[in-house]
Amino acid sequence: MEHRTARSVKTRSIDPQPSLFMDDEAFSPPTPVLGPARPGLTWPGHKPMPSRLYLGTSSWNFPGWHQLVWDAHATESLLAREGLTAYSRHPLLRSVGIDRTFYAPIEAEVYRRYASQVDQDFRFLVKAPSIVTDAMTRDAEGRSRPNERFLDAEHARACFIEPCLKGLGEKAGVLLFQCSPMPASMLARICTQPAQFTQRIARFFSALPAPADLGAPSTCYALELRNTELLTPRLIAALREGNARLGIGLHPRMPPIARQASALAALDGDTPRGPLVIRWSLLPGMAYEEARQRFAPFKRLVVPDPHTRQGIADLAVTYLRAHQPVHIIVNNKAEGSAPRSLVALAEVIARGLEH
Repeated sequence: MEHRTARSVKTRSIDPQPSLFMDDEAFSPPTPVLGPARPGLTWPGHKPMPSRLYLGTSSWNFPGWHQLVWDAHATESLLAREGLTAYSRHPLLRSVGIDRTFYAPIEAEVYRRYASQVDQDFRFLVKAPSIVTDAMTRDAEGRSRPNERFLDAEHARACFIEPCLKGLGEKAGVLLFQCSPMPASMLARICTQPAQFTQRIARFFSALPAPADLGAPSTCYALELRNTELLTPRLIAALREGNARLGIGLHPRMPPIARQASALAALDGDTPRGPLVIRWSLLPGMAYEEARQRFAPFKRLVVPDPHTRQGIADLAVTYLRAHQPVHIIVNNKAEGSAPRSLVALAEVIARGLEH
């Protein structure tokens, strides 16, 4: 029996153009698994997808998505290098999360290579480096100490914002600042003097360059928390002052979606006034490594969560009806398979828009 090599992998679509994995063999369009591909982008029911809806996964280099996103087997390393174009041809995947930037900044040229692999209407959600978003850092001996560059707007501009927008341009949908969990001692000080922390948040976002001034008028800044104690009316006021969005982070460390949706409503008032940013990251009560071992190779929904899915869809419908962009990134560790989660979510959003 002949085995297809990783270089012959194609995205699961009916687009008669080869993917980046095309070699010298003749190309024949594969049978679609999750629906037709662009152009004529559709979603459940074969209706036009709202142009402001950007659904995506937290990365794309998963060989287990064979027959879901990839037409043939491919290695993780090959997908990491070349899989983005194939990924972007999936009928629902108009966005993707870039997480590697959280661990170390990358240069504009790397962003530019990402941008060159996707269509003009594709959007990236990019995480800011932890050197800017972590309140604590570790020295060479592994000892924890306060991070002197925590919420340093000038450093964020130089190492993250300018290279990102120079490389991605208008394809940068969201620049996300995710604050890692703070130690109990620091949280205690913040909670006794909350105004100091929230004023620092407001000053940070107010000092960042406006994306429009860097050639990306549709890009927004968003803050995502990992400490429930920080989600207060003072913080919402600080985000409003800094013209930043509250990113809803669906993670065991944060409250359920209804509580975070209430905070977002306090930011916007009666009518949504900016983009909706949601990351569905991890099943409640589970750690990342535990979820990875349980859910790999990420081909099926292992633990479906229709309640959270409905909450996400309700928010998406509200913001779409208000003509605001909606950015939703889903991790494999949320239900077991990010592509299948997005198909199920799209179906719920479609039903909501029909009513």
